[in-house]
Amino acid sequence: MTNFILIFCCLAAGMLLQRRRDIPAPEMARSLNLYVIYVALPALVLAQIPSLTFSDDLWVVVVMPWLMVAWGVCLLFIGQRYFGWSRPVMGCLLLCVPLANTSFLGIPMVHAFFGADYVGYAVIYDQLGSFVALSTYGTLVLAAYEGKTQPTMRTMLVKICIFPPFLALLCGLLLRSIDVPLALHSVFGRVGDSLVPAVMVAVGLQLKIRLPGQYRSPFFMGLAIKLLVAPLLALLLYRLMGLSDGAGQIAVFEAGMPPMITAGALALAAGLAPELAAALVGWGIVLSFASLSGLYFLL
Repeated sequence: MTNFILIFCCLAAGMLLQRRRDIPAPEMARSLNLYVIYVALPALVLAQIPSLTFSDDLWVVVVMPWLMVAWGVCLLFIGQRYFGWSRPVMGCLLLCVPLANTSFLGIPMVHAFFGADYVGYAVIYDQLGSFVALSTYGTLVLAAYEGKTQPTMRTMLVKICIFPPFLALLCGLLLRSIDVPLALHSVFGRVGDSLVPAVMVAVGLQLKIRLPGQYRSPFFMGLAIKLLVAPLLALLLYRLMGLSDGAGQIAVFEAGMPPMITAGALALAAGLAPELAAALVGWGIVLSFASLSGLYFLL
């Protein structure tokens, strides 16, 4: 419950600040997102990656998030062929739709619907799936879509290699073989904890009740894929494979989470259709309470 209250309070704070004439909302939102990209997200990566425990007996909660990324990307490219979305819109969708809010929202929702005994599955889904996908797939999308023209392979590789969260991921993997001082690990964790409040205030600063016309088709299709199509595909796979254990249920449930808050921050910071990114994250969280309840009933 604390996470939900924090999300909505920060979102509301951003929307209230948006109405103040003495505050330049777009510039303030961009500053917050740059803080997230260069400080909070790398700190969170350094706090989480060194303590990951890799295991091969929970394959479904590790594979499912990557399947969600693959399915989401395929459906979005089909949508682009039909609607002809611009590069910024497509970059925004590729960041926000395949990546899910499986940690800050997902873990509390699993606890609320399934109980504390199932939270471990949610943590593995997030840490070995969504979190790693954000640092790798998310970096690739940014390198490909940031800017007005299609970058060369060399430019993309340079962008990936200097992207702070990706560098933090590499450092975190190296730190797995080193005993990180507890005080330093605590610092990384506390700085990383500032990520969600900063992002949600930034989302509130750019969230519009009425979206411009050019964003309506990607908004509705993006949320339809994320909240309905993706979890139903995951549920179909769950049924076809005859899975019945807790790991399979949590994998399907996490697949239905709304767009990842941090992915929205990446889109906002890169200028990839900021109003669309804010709407996908903000309204996705609100609508997910209904969609997740329906998904739990089907499970």
